[in-house]
Amino acid sequence: MRRVKPPPMPHDPKPMPAAPRPLSAPRCVWAADALLGEGALWSPRTQALWWVDILGRRLHRWRWQDGARSSWEFGEEVSAVAECGDGTDGTGLLLALRHGFATFDPQDGRLTPLHRPAGEPAHNRFNDGKCDAQGRFWAGSMDFDCAAPTGALYRFDPDGGCSRHDGGFAVTNGPTWSRDGGTMYFNDTVQAQVLAYDFDTVAGTVSGRRPWLRFAAQDGVPDGMCTDAAGRIWIAHWGGGCVSCHDPESAAELCRIALPARQITSCAFGGPDLCTLFVTSAATGLDAAARAAQPLAGALFAVALDSPGLPAHRFGDKA
Repeated sequence: MRRVKPPPMPHDPKPMPAAPRPLSAPRCVWAADALLGEGALWSPRTQALWWVDILGRRLHRWRWQDGARSSWEFGEEVSAVAECGDGTDGTGLLLALRHGFATFDPQDGRLTPLHRPAGEPAHNRFNDGKCDAQGRFWAGSMDFDCAAPTGALYRFDPDGGCSRHDGGFAVTNGPTWSRDGGTMYFNDTVQAQVLAYDFDTVAGTVSGRRPWLRFAAQDGVPDGMCTDAAGRIWIAHWGGGCVSCHDPESAAELCRIALPARQITSCAFGGPDLCTLFVTSAATGLDAAARAAQPLAGALFAVALDSPGLPAHRFGDKA
């Protein structure tokens, strides 16, 4: 992995955050055999981990207390999930589906379509997404075949408004934000690079797009990511079999955790103290030999760490 040199700073750079320390080896908490596990999201109010199997068209929930597992199946791809907060009329969850956004109530199975962005190519689908600190949901679209640069970055607001903020991506992943909210990180996956934008927290706009981190060939490509309480950025490596942790300013690698699967897709902090890193993976595209070598491909993993992450923002709620 090689670091992109940041621009000169007008002042002395901040000290690099200390490297986090894993307290356990990764353990499989659900051998789900997901085709394309993604979208890990911890729910503090239900003490459960939500995640999706995009190509399997399933939403999964794993409960901390007893490891209970629940799944819901959909008629189209479901790619990302956020909890609806008190500031919305929605119930339960906000979902990114193949072509748009919907609310979903896990209690009664009611799915309510909300918006489908105009002008999206028919061969596109939505991929990863997260809420910012103002309760707005950011999600990227992508070419279903992961080849054409037809994907874009969207913001979906609690009042139903939807806006397009960047484009030209074959595969999108992320986003996540700096601890102070002033920088958004977003993955241009096919180009093996993490981008950084200046983020206007009030207006909900991005500017100053620039490369922040480029992956070397042996590291795979950047997939889902999250931010911890120290401001460090954690990135899942598709094809690299690991998650890595980075200094938010210099992008220097601070820690790397190997997983028993090559296609690592997303990560999120959870558990009662937010000191468990949950990691999703994928089994899609693996031939018989690769599946035999990676029997846990498509599983959900958990790793105990010595420091916490941040709670996920809820759709419609301001931090």
